Amino acid sequence: MSICRQGQSASRVIVAGLAVWVASAAIGLPAAQGQEQPGRKPNILFIFTDDQRADTIAALGNPAIQTPALDSLARRGFVFSNAYCFGSNCPAVCLPSRNMLLSGRTYFRWEGPQASADQPNLPVTLRQAGYVTYHHGKKGNTALKIQEKFDVNKYVADDADRRSEPALAIVNEAIDFLRNRKDDRPFLMYLALGNPHDPRVAPQSYLDLYEGNRIPLPKNFLPVHPFNNGEMVIRDELLAGWPRTEGEIRRHVHEYYAVITAMDHQIGRLLGVLGDLGLEKDTIVIFSSDNGLAVGSHGLMGKQSLYEHSTKVPLLFAGPGIPQGRSDALAYLLDVFPTICQLAGVDVPAGLDGLGLKPVIEGRQEKVRNHAVFAYRDLQRAIRGSRFKLIRYPKIGKTQLFDLRSDPDELRDLSDDARYQERQERLMRRLAEELRRLGDEAPLTVEPPEDPTFTPPTGEALEKLLAPFKAN
Repeated sequence: MSICRQGQSASRVIVAGLAVWVASAAIGLPAAQGQEQPGRKPNILFIFTDDQRADTIAALGNPAIQTPALDSLARRGFVFSNAYCFGSNCPAVCLPSRNMLLSGRTYFRWEGPQASADQPNLPVTLRQAGYVTYHHGKKGNTALKIQEKFDVNKYVADDADRRSEPALAIVNEAIDFLRNRKDDRPFLMYLALGNPHDPRVAPQSYLDLYEGNRIPLPKNFLPVHPFNNGEMVIRDELLAGWPRTEGEIRRHVHEYYAVITAMDHQIGRLLGVLGDLGLEKDTIVIFSSDNGLAVGSHGLMGKQSLYEHSTKVPLLFAGPGIPQGRSDALAYLLDVFPTICQLAGVDVPAGLDGLGLKPVIEGRQEKVRNHAVFAYRDLQRAIRGSRFKLIRYPKIGKTQLFDLRSDPDELRDLSDDARYQERQERLMRRLAEELRRLGDEAPLTVEPPEDPTFTPPTGEALEKLLAPFKAN
């Protein structure tokens, strides 16, 4: 029996949105049937969400969620199964993530919270190549300096999309722009949504699509994280009590899924308009998110860790010249900038840390890198190859080792298994080399190590932590 409750009004919303998209965008047809006009650069529609885990698209293996518009993109386009946010230099992971996305460089390359807009970046590079550039999104914790370089640069008033109908305001204005544009130059449209970040507010019709008490828990759900990773009592971790209970986590996941489904409906409306206007034949659509989210995985709630659930993001490409396919190649969000350049026939600027993924999309290469490394403040570092992943916690002297092939949910730590010691040492050496190459100066070992024990706060200590949020 499905966990989704087929509420009549909500079903009409979803079905109507999907019908528009099916009718307009011909989602069942191979991408090769829609080719851009000879000599014309493709339009780029880049939809970028906030805090959306990689496993929140039904077509990519999650039968518990309803995402018809994103399903259609995934089925007709190219999916990167191992795409990641590189990491963060602050608890608000979306801030460096969005700066790295638009600059193509890791956060080690700049001082302060914002990447320089004087170095190569996505809007300037495409504008110089003849594109009209359009940005509309949330204002907090984003790439303000670079976003000033878009021809159209708008922000959602008072975070409206996050507290009302998810994505409605941004999608409405994007549709107005597409319907009323007079400029015949190709466009880059970057829609930086504020959902499904909390507060997660979805209309009741979308909540009614799910039976909350039947929603599956994350496979790696834990009541409490087993040690102190350095960020155990920050704002995101205070969204649920300790120990995390199954009922409370299901409530969070219920709201999370409902917001994603509501947001998906608006994405479907936008894709439908592309079809109505005849733009789908020469528009490449890209979908991704700035980072993942724990929502109960490993006993955590936020994204301030280097586990797969918090670093991995969805990454989909669909449109003219994009084949149907899927790749396990390791990719970063900061690869999107050079990849857009390649797909648009624009020279990739020199000096980027990101690598263009077009050779993988076209099947000319299996991968563009052998390893991916990750960093979170001075608290966590990680590296993964095609199979094994190592996470290092410098301040507590702890290392975790996971075999992602047999243990994709990172539940079995192999770091104390003598059979894997040589592999662990090799990964540590490679991690240090890669981080130095990228400009990281933080040590992987700190003496003396801090106590790794985590004791959840209670009583007065907990009330003191919660006080700032209760005041708001």
